[in-house]
Amino acid sequence: MSKHNSLKRQGGATGKRSVMKRFERVKALKQRGLWKEGTSPIGLPKTVADS
Repeated sequence: MSKHNSLKRQGGATGKRSVMKRFERVKALKQRGLWKEGTSPIGLPKTVADS
């Protein structure tokens, strides 16, 4: 089933996402040296997305 034409994005360009997925947050924390192996990925601290 396809999307109705009125619900599709115009132009196809997507904006900057302000929300990171869990795996992206873990990756960012690892790069900053704030991630410890064995830590639960549940309840991660807020992480600012790098541009």
